[in-house]
Amino acid sequence: MEGNKKTLQANGTKKQKVLEKVEPNRFSRIEHIYGVISGKGGVGKSIMTSLLASAMQKKGYRTGIIDADITGPSIPRMFGITDRATGSESGWNPVKSRHGVEVMSINSMLDHETDPVLWRGPLLSNVSKRFFTDVIWKDIDHLFIDFPPGTGDIAITLFQTLRIDGIIICTSPQDLVQMIVEKAINMANRMNVPIIGLIENMAYFECPTCGNRYEVFGKSQVKKTAERLGIDVLARLPLDPKLARACDQGKIDEIDYEALDHAVEKLLTFKTKTP
Repeated sequence: MEGNKKTLQANGTKKQKVLEKVEPNRFSRIEHIYGVISGKGGVGKSIMTSLLASAMQKKGYRTGIIDADITGPSIPRMFGITDRATGSESGWNPVKSRHGVEVMSINSMLDHETDPVLWRGPLLSNVSKRFFTDVIWKDIDHLFIDFPPGTGDIAITLFQTLRIDGIIICTSPQDLVQMIVEKAINMANRMNVPIIGLIENMAYFECPTCGNRYEVFGKSQVKKTAERLGIDVLARLPLDPKLARACDQGKIDEIDYEALDHAVEKLLTFKTKTP
């Protein structure tokens, strides 16, 4: 079979089209591409994407974010971005944050950030892909993709059409979340996308007065899950009111977590291990 007519077997029965890899805009120079995913919403995936991109930017790397959560975009608000994306015949230009992180999001193309995006799956998938092919990223060292939650159309399209170096999977301590996150791991394995590691968000709350740590959402299972699946735990981040305020105020790039240092170093060395 030719091109898009190729198929793969999903779940043992259902056939899906295998899409061909696409190239970035001819004015783009992208070195590394990482996906940040989870099997469900509400675990802080967009926050992790923003923190990792900011950490890379502070180290002197040119960093960008594709906000692929088309129906629930939040990246521009976290960075305090209010400018609209501009474009020409050559393509669309991402919007820069105060500290230089380049962001492309549907919210930067809407008249109002609260306007709903009432599109069906195929159109959502096409737009998320075009944030890669039609956007002029110029020179980017590390491009992060904030995936929508779940394992639906957009995730499948991006896994199949983009040359993703690896993915980071976000989770939180609850047993239910661990089960759903494992679905995302299994999806990545089926799509032959390398898994860089896990980040557990809201792992604990640290009392500002006494310094004691409390596991608000129950005892963490992330280490057991990672050991069983042979995956590295990159970081465990606290339930932090300061982070919530920074997101609301558009100042997420002012937050620094030493706990993310291992995740950043793993990203910087991961590519050298990948053919």
